[in-house]
Amino acid sequence: MQPVQRDEVLSIGEYEKIRPHFRARVIEEKKARRVRLSDIMSAVFENHDTVLLQIQEMLRTERITAESNILHEIETYNDLVPGPGQLKLTLFVEIADAAERERMLERLAGLEDNVALEIRGERFVAQAKDRSVDGYKRTTAVHYFTFQLSDAAVVALREGAGANLIVSHPEHGAHAVLPPETMRAIREDLS
Repeated sequence: MQPVQRDEVLSIGEYEKIRPHFRARVIEEKKARRVRLSDIMSAVFENHDTVLLQIQEMLRTERITAESNILHEIETYNDLVPGPGQLKLTLFVEIADAAERERMLERLAGLEDNVALEIRGERFVAQAKDRSVDGYKRTTAVHYFTFQLSDAAVVALREGAGANLIVSHPEHGAHAVLPPETMRAIREDLS
């Protein structure tokens, strides 16, 4: 899958003209890519369009117009575009009450080491950039994961195999069989 290129990113004014249609299309597409893991966790499998939407929305929200800052946003968010044999996932810990969320984020320290994808019995442990801060014992509410798949797993997915997303943290385990619409989106990404 190709990363977002500079010439795809519109100016804020140009984006405003197409925003309702583009945003609605990608939000609809993301519904198939979203997986509910538990009452407090969900995840989205990212692709080129979901990342392009995030870039455009960030530029719009932050009113970013300087070319160097636009390039920085593109470079930053392109980390979410899957490369060959990869799936990229954004995982959210969603708790409305701020105090309760903070307590859970402390309990979930180390979450980044406890997420995996299973395809036909083969387990792929999520890889994440280390975002920890020395001496600070908590995790974050948003995680960005990469699954580097084997050639056999890519072939299996293309041929219709299912997959399971697993969180095995001792404080909060979760498991989801990826629904058919999510599997269709993943197969499209891998084709």
